[in-house]
Formats: sequence, C-alpha cells, structure tokens
Amino acid sequence: MSLTQTIPVLDLQLFQADDFNRQRFIIQLGHALETNGFFAIINHGVDAMLIQSAYQAAQHFFELPTATKCQYEVPALNGQRGFTSFGKEHAKDNAAPDLKEFWHIGRELSPAHPLAAAYAANLQVAEVPQFHPVMTQLYAQLEACASKLLQACALYLGEPETRMAEMVRDGDTILRIVHYPPIPLTTDPASLRAAPHEDINLITLLCEATDDGLELLQRDGSWLPIRSLPGQIIVDSGDMLQQLTNGLLKSTTHRVVNPGSDRDRRFSMPFFVHPRKDVDLTPLPSCVDKTGTQQFPSITAGAYLMQRLREIGLVP
Repeated sequence: MSLTQTIPVLDLQLFQADDFNRQRFIIQLGHALETNGFFAIINHGVDAMLIQSAYQAAQHFFELPTATKCQYEVPALNGQRGFTSFGKEHAKDNAAPDLKEFWHIGRELSPAHPLAAAYAANLQVAEVPQFHPVMTQLYAQLEACASKLLQACALYLGEPETRMAEMVRDGDTILRIVHYPPIPLTTDPASLRAAPHEDINLITLLCEATDDGLELLQRDGSWLPIRSLPGQIIVDSGDMLQQLTNGLLKSTTHRVVNPGSDRDRRFSMPFFVHPRKDVDLTPLPSCVDKTGTQQFPSITAGAYLMQRLREIGLVP
C-alpha cells in the first residue's frame, strides 16, 4: 500500500502554467503557509539522481572516523561552514543536545563580488572528493526552486513578484547535510534527534529524507507525522517570514523524533533560505494592514541570525 502525504501537496509546474493554474498555485501556497506553515511540492525541478548522489556522498563523509571529521570543525566559523559535531546544537530554550551531527555549505561568490568578504569560504572534504561538487550543484537547483516559491509567496501577499526573491539574492542561504546516527545508550532521556523548534530563516526546502521522523505541531497540540516520500520536497516557513509578514504566515514548531530502534540512522538535507545580512525584516506595511498593529520589532536579517545562533549554542 502506498503512503499518502499528511500535508498539502502542491505542483510547482502550475506556477509556470496558464494564468488560472498559476493563481491556483499561489492561493494554495499562501493558504498552506497561513494555516500550518508546511506543504510538499512535486515537479520541483531538483534532480532525483542528484539528491541520491548527495546522500551517497554524505554517507561517505559521516562514516569517516570522528577525529577526521573534527578536522573540519572550525570554531571561528560558528557552525556556519564545515562540520558541527554530534550533540553540539540544541533547540532554542532547550538545554538538552540534539542527537545529530551536520555539515554546512554556504554561498560561493567570485572574489570580485561586492559581498565576497561577507561569507566564509566553504571547506573541501579531501577524503570524499565528490562531496563538494555534488552539494554545490544541489545548492544551485534548490535555490532556483526557492526563488519560484518566494515569487508566489510575494504575489499571495499582494507584493511585487520579485520582492522576496530579491531579498535572498546573494543571501546567506545554507545547505545543511544532517546525519542522525544510531541512538547512543548513554543518551540524555530529554534529547531528541531534533527537539521542537522553528526555523530561523524565510523558508526551508527539505529534500526527501532517508527515513520518516519529522513531525509538526498542530494547533490542537497534537503532533502530525510528515512522510518522506520520493519526488517530494517539504517546504516550511521560518521565523523571518513570520516576522516579515507580521504573523500572517506562520512559523510552525516541528521536531524529529527518535526511532523505534536504537540501530536506525537517518540522513536529511534542509536548505535554509536566508536574506542578505543587511535586509530589513521590519513587518511589511501591507501585512500590518491585514493583521492589525505591528507585532514584531524592526531588525536586520544579520542581527536576527546572530541572535538565534547564540540561542541554539552555535555562537558563545
């Protein structure tokens, strides 16, 4: 019996179709982000074989000895590039460590680009030569998909189509490659693979994970499992989008639960779409008009990110 998805499934091809279907997609996207902050997309333009190649490269890296992996953990990078070791990150307002290790790949700009100095260089994995090329290609395809989604989001809000896509052009977007290893016997009972949290950024694109485990918190307080199905990318809105829209679009709490067997492991690849650091996240006047008084303070994306990195333990 085939599994069905538990959240709305949208077809991105509709956004590039005739006016009727384009508008239908925009309304579906906006409604999903207003109600539960999550949806899945198909026909997203991200190559399925590329995703599988990325997971193979990830497995090769995370199977390296711990001492080898830790050579790529550079404290000065605050976890924004390279490796972050197991148990280092925790959710905001939760002291128990998450049961994961991960790698971050960020934007690459030419040395002549005005923002080149704003971003740290990506690290290269000498032991897995295919790692960086395949992840860089995946980054580019996910970014193209994210741009279309942000265009649809802007149109739903009554803003110019390029309003949000322009915010993330040359932005601080991060591809995270996550390994959730088998659960150690000495694990803190309070620890989950990822404790309940909201994403920091505007939107997140989550390539089909290698196993289920992702759950979102519904308004009635229950947890809804989200399926990891071939051909689907899960999309959710982050705190920056909630801030920008004055709460009109929701940033929904979610988690990754521990597996039934302590021998199971899981890989996932979330793509965190961030604005440039200087982008003003003051709520849009059009959204304040729809929601009442301004609910969120003025702040830049860079200041917002740094504040959250401190809260989750990546910045001292």
